[in-house]
Amino acid sequence: MNQITHEGKLKHYRISQAEYEKICSMLGRPPEGVEWALFSALWSEHCSYKSSKIHLKKFGKTLNQTVVNAEGENAGVVDLGQGERVVFKMESHNHPSFIEPYQGAATGVGGILRDIFTMGARPIGLADYLCFGNIEADRMKTLVEGVVKGISGYGNSVGVPTVTGQTNFDPAYNKNILVNAMAVGLLRPNEKVSLSAAKGPGNCVVYVGAKTGKDGVHGAAMASESFDENSEAKKPNVQIGDPYFEKLLIESCFEVLQKNLVVAIQDMGAAGITSSSFEMSSKGQVGMMIQLDQVPVRDSSIQPEEILLSESQERMLLVCEPQKFSELSQVFEKWGLDAVIIGEVIAERKVKLYWKGHCLTSIDPDLLVEKAPVYERPYHAWKSQNQTEKIHSNLQPKDYISQLISYLGSTHGTARDYICSQYDQRVGLMTARGADHDVAILRLPDSKRGLGMTVGCRPSVMKCDAQLGGFDSVFYPALQMAAKGIKTLAITDCLNFGNPEKPEIMSEFVAAVEAIRDASLILDAPVVSGNVSFYNETLGQNIISTPATGLIGLRETVAQIPEDQFQKIGSQVYLLSSVSAKMLSPYFENKKSWIGKIEPQKTGQFIQKIQKLSLLTSVLSTQAVGRGGLGVSLARMCRPGFGFQSFIEMSVADLITETFYEVIFEVDHDAQHDFETKLKAENIDYKILGKVTERTFNLSQEIHVDLLRVNQAQNKGLGGFIENLA
Repeated sequence: MNQITHEGKLKHYRISQAEYEKICSMLGRPPEGVEWALFSALWSEHCSYKSSKIHLKKFGKTLNQTVVNAEGENAGVVDLGQGERVVFKMESHNHPSFIEPYQGAATGVGGILRDIFTMGARPIGLADYLCFGNIEADRMKTLVEGVVKGISGYGNSVGVPTVTGQTNFDPAYNKNILVNAMAVGLLRPNEKVSLSAAKGPGNCVVYVGAKTGKDGVHGAAMASESFDENSEAKKPNVQIGDPYFEKLLIESCFEVLQKNLVVAIQDMGAAGITSSSFEMSSKGQVGMMIQLDQVPVRDSSIQPEEILLSESQERMLLVCEPQKFSELSQVFEKWGLDAVIIGEVIAERKVKLYWKGHCLTSIDPDLLVEKAPVYERPYHAWKSQNQTEKIHSNLQPKDYISQLISYLGSTHGTARDYICSQYDQRVGLMTARGADHDVAILRLPDSKRGLGMTVGCRPSVMKCDAQLGGFDSVFYPALQMAAKGIKTLAITDCLNFGNPEKPEIMSEFVAAVEAIRDASLILDAPVVSGNVSFYNETLGQNIISTPATGLIGLRETVAQIPEDQFQKIGSQVYLLSSVSAKMLSPYFENKKSWIGKIEPQKTGQFIQKIQKLSLLTSVLSTQAVGRGGLGVSLARMCRPGFGFQSFIEMSVADLITETFYEVIFEVDHDAQHDFETKLKAENIDYKILGKVTERTFNLSQEIHVDLLRVNQAQNKGLGGFIENLA
């Protein structure tokens, strides 16, 4: 190979010179033929986690007795007691969604669903975490419309409700949006967890599902690099999904699992048949002999490398005993899906790939899975650059009123009905609270308990401080659930960052990971699964580092859950606080400074107390004070006919400060004495802010707004922005 050809191959397969030399050392020779593609896929950042693996191991300390042992599997499993277990995970589909928004988002949903049902759990709920740029930026209207339609089109069609989510807007995402999806599945009493480790030499390797095409080839490698001016040319790397095929695949897989016809099962996700076959072999410490020309294909011209790297959707790889294949194939035939033997498990720890009788390679799967490079990227110990001793606002009351109305009517503060109204939130008949609430709650069919679901991470806090933002990505959604009487049980994450080769980005990554770990330990809520998405940058411009989280929790009943908005005229409105840090809301003051200190133990205790108080029947509504500060949170609790009258003078600084942490409680007037007795017994700092009124929204003598203006601004909705753009 001459030097030009060699450099061209390295560039095409996205392999560094150092990695190439490591491959040669392990093989005892240069890679040949399809081996280039194998190493390209499985040593990519997307598949190997080579820049994050050493830090992700820190989450191991968070695991507790509720975690069902499924190490190295597609998703985490948590025991809820009473025979019920949940399987859940969060993943990204950022790069594909920016290139082709509908298919990128749709196949992101399809992929995360397969991660769940491949473990034997029926998917019961979906959530999304979305970050878009300025709504008027180039292509942004198309991106928003396409992503939302992709999520709804796939989730609705496959019959899994999308019940919660979060949508952020910031110019930092103009050229690199984030599309993260979380799926939750349920294992009912006596249902078993399915595993992916191949075993049993002589057992059949079976391809099931849709046929293989050329879509998604090199998708894993594409997701492991930054965008440039040629990102549009990467459209062939984006998969194409079919939710109706996915529904058939779900039902057929459940049937063969329940009939005990499967030894091992794995989704063909990133890197397709390559990742599934090599990972299954490595986990089981066995080998496989694969006949690539037996793989069902959509295009007769497809070549071995394309088959290996295709990320065509709705496909699974199974291992089954030979005597059970006939029954297994009949099940898939009934559902109209392919089930084809493409190889067998062998005792020798080698994956042998054949094409029309010719052996393309015979290689130890551990070389690609376990021996992938691990990088200790340079980073520095975290020290906040924006922590200060004082924060001060010059905003005047009259200006705050206009800015409050402006915020409530902006993409940041207005209603998200445009998004959640496109989602089927009730399919499956388990949804007690859907995407029109702060926290989703699903009614578990056997125990009748409430399973809480929410997602977290405020980019505005991350922009201010990565360590503070990391803690907040766990504590704030946990507080939101606690305010509805839900105890957080476990966490998944989707860590979206820029280029890890830049020390400043890696420093933010490590600070956030360690903060998530510490918050998890304090809440006794283990981090059981997750995903890392690096290289979220375009032409050298990084996104805001965004460690999104997904939390699940439990409530003993779905009855008498506090509402999100005011419920009763004349009821008392309290502010419960546990103040550690504060920052002025960036939506009102263009500053990145914060004061105080992070007090994780104190915050964890506060969350625990809020959870208990929220179970009181006298509590009518609750809301964790979030972005925009106290004034915005009070405005969000208002609705037509239900406003607010303050009893105390609140300054503009009080209203625009985002405090870590505060919760608003609406309590029945008749229960005021009992509630305050409980607050004192729990040693919680509180203020009686005011009361619920009919027509007014008064925050102080100088800050009073027509309630109709507040309602109209919030109800403008994202749809209004979309419709007004050309």
